[in-house]
Amino acid sequence: MFSGIIENLGRIGAADHANGNLTLDLDTGFADLTLGESVAVNGICLTVVTRDAMGRATFFASPETLARTNLGALKAGTVVNLERAVSMSTRLSGHLVQGHVDGQARLDTVIPESGAYRIELTLPQDLARYCVEKGSIALDGISLTLNAVKDLAEGGCQICLTIIPHTWSHTNLQTRQPGDLLNVESDVIAKYVERLCKPAL
Repeated sequence: MFSGIIENLGRIGAADHANGNLTLDLDTGFADLTLGESVAVNGICLTVVTRDAMGRATFFASPETLARTNLGALKAGTVVNLERAVSMSTRLSGHLVQGHVDGQARLDTVIPESGAYRIELTLPQDLARYCVEKGSIALDGISLTLNAVKDLAEGGCQICLTIIPHTWSHTNLQTRQPGDLLNVESDVIAKYVERLCKPAL
């Protein structure tokens, strides 16, 4: 479990594709990683397969993970958001984030606004139903608040968010360009509520 508060920016050393899978070699900056530990990489919960004392680690991604996320587009030199799993004594500064990505959103606009940035993204219909004004969403693992949600005639929705200067400078959002795809994890509470409200068969 994660909180959506990014701890480090990591850099991809190598991204090796084989048999539909992906192995990432990543400079995490975390010198005390343990084998089997969970780390959110761009909001995707991945397991530490190897690590060294300098904070370099490898992670494995399956075809299912690659189909739902933007991991397949990563290459050497790409900067990614990193968060280690929360502990029971950690303050939950963001919201409950599982690291289980639901899909992707297209970044439409980035507009500087009084030191902050206003961004707009388009989400597909299957993710749009979980978006509400002032609700929570995780984009590339970053816990954010939805300022506005606009349903689109063709399906899906456009969301608007404000990125404060601290978040902008401490995450990889600063490297993103219109047209880029960001990983989306919907609020898990919304998904449970939807399931519970369905009539029993």
